[in-house]
Amino acid sequence: MNIVQFVVSMLLFFVLFFGISFLLNMLLRSSWVMSFVYPVIVLLIIDDFPWTEYFSQPGTAIPAAFEDLVNLKPVDIIILASGFVGTIVAGIVIRKLRKNGYQMF
Repeated sequence: MNIVQFVVSMLLFFVLFFGISFLLNMLLRSSWVMSFVYPVIVLLIIDDFPWTEYFSQPGTAIPAAFEDLVNLKPVDIIILASGFVGTIVAGIVIRKLRKNGYQMF
């Protein structure tokens, strides 16, 4: 992965999860919903088996998912972390907007 792909991927994950978080926080009137849901989304992104295995075979699926999480490359960790930062920034922005009197839905 070259540096341009890396920077674009970071920006894409930040903007994508900022937008999703902002809309979800606006609709649910909660500032940190997506920040708590994001780790589950990361596990679904990095695993290589269907999400139904978490319910049908949790004894093998959960350790395998955490093993995949530990084996991530630093580039992947930074890209996924930029998505998490996007969820946090969306929570901060929505709180500031509500504090300043903007009512969303």
